[in-house]
Amino acid sequence: MIETLVWAAVVLAVTGVYLSWTAGRLDRLHTRMDAARAALDAQLVRRASVVAELATSGVLDPASALVLHEAAHAARQADEDHREVAESELSQALRAVFEDPDQVEALREAPGGEESVAELAAAVRRVPMARRFLNDAVRAARALRRHRKVRWFRLAGHAPFPLAFEMDDEPPVHLADRP
Repeated sequence: MIETLVWAAVVLAVTGVYLSWTAGRLDRLHTRMDAARAALDAQLVRRASVVAELATSGVLDPASALVLHEAAHAARQADEDHREVAESELSQALRAVFEDPDQVEALREAPGGEESVAELAAAVRRVPMARRFLNDAVRAARALRRHRKVRWFRLAGHAPFPLAFEMDDEPPVHLADRP
């Protein structure tokens, strides 16, 4: 009888430690996801700011400047439910304006254009990386949350189910190949 109680206590202790470890791992994944979401948000804001600054600099033709300014403004002002669409539209506007390599070269030749092109190229390259980090963290958290032990013991607590950030983040070809 005593031996059975000891074994039951050992099994309960090991199970408790395992569940605690799993809950801690899930918490770390949620923390990583929050940090990645903040980094993506910072990169999206940076990209929109660079585009808005470029659009108001007077270097681009008026039509291109208007398209970029409107798309950047919409991306910065979008609420969470429409953010993915607004950011995708900014990516599409960037590709439309900079699809012609002559447009990029004209921008480079303007005063301060070399720095503008470098800053814009860096901004459009960082967004896909930040989004990839977030979506990788979301994928890992989702995989762990699908396990039965996590659902049965409610180890995720009241944390919302992780959602990936899906957007068109393809950079303009003639900006993406810039160092």
